[in-house]
Amino acid sequence: MLSIKTANDTCAAQPQIKTAPDSDRLPLSGLLALATAGFITILTEALPAGLLPRMSEDLAVSESLIGQLVTLYAIGSLVAAIPLTAATRGWRRRPLLLTAIGGFAVVNTLTAVSTHYGLTLGARFFAGVFAGLLWALLAGYASRMAPDQLRGRAIAIAMVGTPLALSLGVPAGTFLGAALGWRYTFKLMSILTLFLIGWVLWKVPDFPGQATDKRLPISKVFAIPGVKAVLFVTLAFVLAHNVLYTYIAPFLVPAGIAEDIDIVLFIFGVAALAGIWLIGMLIDRWLRELVLLSTALFILGSIALGVWGSVPGVLYAGVTLWGLAFGGAATLFQTASANAAGEAADVAQSMIVTAWNIAIAGGGLLGGVLLETLGVASFPWALVILLLPTLLVAWRSSRHGFPPAPPR
Repeated sequence: MLSIKTANDTCAAQPQIKTAPDSDRLPLSGLLALATAGFITILTEALPAGLLPRMSEDLAVSESLIGQLVTLYAIGSLVAAIPLTAATRGWRRRPLLLTAIGGFAVVNTLTAVSTHYGLTLGARFFAGVFAGLLWALLAGYASRMAPDQLRGRAIAIAMVGTPLALSLGVPAGTFLGAALGWRYTFKLMSILTLFLIGWVLWKVPDFPGQATDKRLPISKVFAIPGVKAVLFVTLAFVLAHNVLYTYIAPFLVPAGIAEDIDIVLFIFGVAALAGIWLIGMLIDRWLRELVLLSTALFILGSIALGVWGSVPGVLYAGVTLWGLAFGGAATLFQTASANAAGEAADVAQSMIVTAWNIAIAGGGLLGGVLLETLGVASFPWALVILLLPTLLVAWRSSRHGFPPAPPR
């Protein structure tokens, strides 16, 4: 597996700074702190969907306008990730990480106390800005904290907050919002964020930023061999996921289990957790093979849903394959991006964040068009159309992007 190093790590003026510890053990506590940051980020993003009716009533606006709180969050990440990451390449890493985490404490507190929709909307936009910065940092940070041979596993641990938030955090937050009021949920997230700041100061090491003479322009980062392939695979794979995930409720209607959407999403979440666990165990030796296998599983699950999607048992099996395939996707793509970009890893990660958010928005748009024109039966075949070129690009990117691991 290729090493990921920043300019200051190899700078002769700072020979005492290393990219990873000499120990063969992972700094688990620090990596779990990064995972908690990801957990808070995803929870902040997704909670308005689960709390939509209550927020709509309290803020005296329509449910569709509350839905735009999710849209503004995605737009904030989309527009800020690349320029903000590029502008802060020279910052020391831990102060920058703490700035992003502290931003969530501010915006979630503001959301919790706001009684004006416009103010809440602005808070959500800046939440997305902080999220774009945070996601651009996590993979590179985790890799620098770990021994060279365990960097893929370190990134997998740092990414585990995403499936945990989707499978456990959002349902728990929705339940708490129903029991105590939606504002308490956002207040609780702010308290958790303050706890996380102390955790980061205690267990997450600091690293230098990148020296000025080593910072590549964004256009040159994009031109690094392998980066474009990873971006394409990320965009197409996540676009396919979001077409189905965004409109999972109407997709369940033909099978007669629309009222069991919580069960379906729980199955997806558990399968996603299993997927990220398996990928975390194997990624340092089998990244290329895992990308190909995940894409193939997603295609297989989509075909099953397309042919037998009205049969509940097959639908549950298809959702399980989908969850297994998607669970470790963020880890796989961010690791591949960091490997390909090398010293420019953080900027490449910000491109992954941008592609991911384009896919989220695109999934809602494409799925909506398909729903209104061809109906839900078209969803699985749209996924297959997106995933086949994804598999082809990943397969052909054997020199750069998704190369096999070097022999040990």
